[in-house]
Amino acid sequence: MSTFQTALSGLKAASTDLQVMGNNIANANTVGFKQSNAQFADAYATAIAGTAPQYGQVGIGTSVQTVAQQFSQGNISATSNPLDIAINGSGFFQFNYNGATVYGRDGQFQLDKNGYIVDAAGGQLVGTPAVSGALTGGSGPLQITATSLAPKATTSATVALNLNASVTPPASGTPFNINDPTTYNYSTTSTVYDSLGTSHLLSTYYVLSSGSTSGQQWNVYYSVNGTTSSGSGITSGGPLSIQFTSTGAVSGAASGTITGLSWADGASGSTIALNFAGSTNYNAPSAVNNIVNDGYGVGQLSNLSVDPSGILFGRYSNGQSATLGQITLTNFKAPQGLQRVGNNYYASTYQSGAPLTGSPQSAGLGSLQSSAVEQSNVDLSTQLVNLIVAQQAYQANAQTIKTQNQVVQTLLTL
Repeated sequence: MSTFQTALSGLKAASTDLQVMGNNIANANTVGFKQSNAQFADAYATAIAGTAPQYGQVGIGTSVQTVAQQFSQGNISATSNPLDIAINGSGFFQFNYNGATVYGRDGQFQLDKNGYIVDAAGGQLVGTPAVSGALTGGSGPLQITATSLAPKATTSATVALNLNASVTPPASGTPFNINDPTTYNYSTTSTVYDSLGTSHLLSTYYVLSSGSTSGQQWNVYYSVNGTTSSGSGITSGGPLSIQFTSTGAVSGAASGTITGLSWADGASGSTIALNFAGSTNYNAPSAVNNIVNDGYGVGQLSNLSVDPSGILFGRYSNGQSATLGQITLTNFKAPQGLQRVGNNYYASTYQSGAPLTGSPQSAGLGSLQSSAVEQSNVDLSTQLVNLIVAQQAYQANAQTIKTQNQVVQTLLTL
């Protein structure tokens, strides 16, 4: 009868192998799925202590030792959803799923009605939240609440331009007048913002005041629309003057301050520091090379993006971006010990070890790729070939039972 039991153990093992491969094949298109392999061990009757087998050990069949999970990297494919995130390397996303902590590598995310980043099963993605653009250092479900970005009043601006060295000063004794282009040599306009986010035009006017072999000197004036006063000279211990060297570079400091700006819309008063570092005085047409200021108007959230280190950025309609949080990853010393719980989730166990959570690209954790997903690591070609082998093993064990049955029938007919 032992032959029946031996063949039966082979049937059970082959059946388990077929089930494992069938599950792999069924999940060939499941994002983040990791295939499993059935691993077998031979079985022998335990010998009585102190005795040796007379003819050697034959064995009593086989058993499934474990169904081992294979956490090799799956192919990464691009998508059009910025909240699709693939892990390139080691680690798992952490989720709050109905109050339980689970892990997975399926990075197909979306926003729910409360602004939480969730997967298709409703699990909330866990990471480090941010407050006012700064990471808190804590841990919790990531929620997008900053649907608009508050305005920031302009407090400083840098203007880099070339002032034509070949021009002549305005007529001697002619006072500067913003409405009379003959009283200045060049002007340019940039946008500034008040504390309510209202945009205003800041115009700067450049007047060649003197020139010598040591370099030219230019006076700078301003006007701003939307204020209760039209404007005047930029102060710097007096009207601002930019001194150039004979090689056309700025000599010394070239900065000043516009003070006492009172806005007609009721916004807080402003002071704007101007810096003309990088300006030149070459024999070329006057032109602006660069204008940068630190103010902006109200912005509405228009897009989300994630960098390789997991920082979640919100991009706004005013051209600004802000940190909204950071996605963290979790790894285990023995990920093969994780327990599958469905919905592409894993649960930690004693065999997997304690979860080790950190920032992507640190402590051996992988990097993140936005607008991409990690495909299943199932190789269909290999699985189909192995399926044929497992089927033959099942048939062979069934044939062993059939043969043993014929032997028993022969003995019964003696």
